[in-house]
Amino acid sequence: MGKTNPDEKILSYNDVVLRRSDLDILSGPYFLNDRIIEFYFSYLSSCSEEILLVPPSIAFCIMNYPVGQGLTEFLQPLHLPEKKLVIFPINDNDDVSEAGGGSHWSLLAFERNANKFFHHDSNRGMNSIHAKRLYNAVVSFMSVSGSATKPVYQECNSSPQQMNGYDCGLYVLAIARVICSWYGERDKDGDKMWFSAVQEQVTPNVVARMRNEILGQIRDLMPIK
Repeated sequence: MGKTNPDEKILSYNDVVLRRSDLDILSGPYFLNDRIIEFYFSYLSSCSEEILLVPPSIAFCIMNYPVGQGLTEFLQPLHLPEKKLVIFPINDNDDVSEAGGGSHWSLLAFERNANKFFHHDSNRGMNSIHAKRLYNAVVSFMSVSGSATKPVYQECNSSPQQMNGYDCGLYVLAIARVICSWYGERDKDGDKMWFSAVQEQVTPNVVARMRNEILGQIRDLMPIK
């Protein structure tokens, strides 16, 4: 058998193109890249039009957008004021010339009824500075009216913590899945948030199984040759 090409395109899903090297990342104990996170966010996005899961590349651009250089126009296609729940992946990459860099993922979620941004970090708040940078960039764009109450930022100190140095991306995906599920089943008249569901459902065993689950989803979607 000949060697497989790591750059071989194996799946086009919505606007995401996955390559064979992405399967290798999921097969081993490796740090997840932007493409895998974008694929799973796109997979989850079908649950409700009221939910927006922002691709990693867009979140990175927002966080590093030059001040006063057209962020309003950049954000317009996202229709942020129309969304009830917005989930951003946060990466600690500080090099704007390398969009796929960084070494840690976390999650920032905006919930409109609570009018809050919640930061979930599986490594003791390592990304809090980066999450606050994105919060500061988008907070004034979440409502149509400029007179609306400004959403506040909250660090979720009870977030499940990773047991190694490479599963942060999987924790982001697992937490995003729980939040989307919570949104579909929430008590419309209550104010209970998703925190207890995240603590109960995002465990090391669940996170470890997600690699094979996502691999299975990708293989089920791959064209038959």
